[in-house]
Amino acid sequence: MSVEETAADCETVNATVGDRVDHVATVELSRPDARNALNAQLRAELKEVLDAIDDSDVRVVVLTGAEGTGAFVAGADVTELRERDMLEQREASKRPRVYEYVDDLSIPVIARINGHALGGGCELIQACDVRIAHEDAKIGQPEINLGFMPGGGGTQRLPRLVGEGQAMRLILSGELIDAAEARDIGLVDEVHGDGTFDDEVYDLAESMAAKSPVALEFAKKSVKAASRMDLESGIEYEAELFAQLFATEDKNEGIDAFFEDRDPEWQGE
Repeated sequence: MSVEETAADCETVNATVGDRVDHVATVELSRPDARNALNAQLRAELKEVLDAIDDSDVRVVVLTGAEGTGAFVAGADVTELRERDMLEQREASKRPRVYEYVDDLSIPVIARINGHALGGGCELIQACDVRIAHEDAKIGQPEINLGFMPGGGGTQRLPRLVGEGQAMRLILSGELIDAAEARDIGLVDEVHGDGTFDDEVYDLAESMAAKSPVALEFAKKSVKAASRMDLESGIEYEAELFAQLFATEDKNEGIDAFFEDRDPEWQGE
C-alpha cells in the first residue's frame, strides 16, 4: 500500500505526500484527547507508516503533531506505564521502538515541533535529524518527577546533542525549557514564530528533497556515525561510503548537470 493508504487505516497517525513539496511526506501524530501521548496504538501505527515510507519514493519526512492537538508529543501514556510491571516493561522496551524506527530511517527526518515535546516526545525529536521548533513550544524530560527516568534513548542521545552537563540538568531536575533556550543549548536547531515556521520547515525539506536519494542516504549514515565511532573509524567509514557513491548513476548525473548548467535528474541509483 502507499503511504497515504497505510495512514488511512490508522486512527492516530495521518500522512500526506507531496502536498507542499514533491517527495516530502508530512506525518502527523494525532491523539487530540491526550495531546498525542505515545500509547501502544500510536507507536504501532507510526511504525506502519514509517515502513510504508521506507518502501516509497519519499525523500524527506516532516514529523509533527496534528493541528489542534496542542502538542508535538506530550510524553508517554502514563496510564499504560502505571499498569506495567518490570517484565512487561522489558517486553515493551524491546527494539526496534519508534525511536529506532525514526533514527534508522534511510531518509532525512525533520521534527516540526509545533507544541510541547515532553518525555517520550523529547526523545522522539532527539531521534530526528533536524529539529525546528515553534517559539511557543516547551521541551523537556520530566520523567524524574514521576519516579522514573527517560527510557526511549534520552539518557544517550541528549548528552550527544547538548553535552553531559546540560543533559544532567534537564534529566535530573525534570524542568521544562522554552524553544529559545533549547536552541541555545543545541537541543533544537531553529526557532520560528507563526509567520515563518512552516515556510522554514518546508523550505529545508524542499532543499533536501531536491538532492540525490542515494547521496542523502549515505550522507545521513555518515553523519550519524560521527557520534557512534571513534574519529579514525568514522573517517574510514566516510571514505568507504564516498567511494561507493562512485558506482552510482546519480554521481555521474550530478557532475554532468553541473558542467551542462542544468538541474540534475536523479534516478536514485
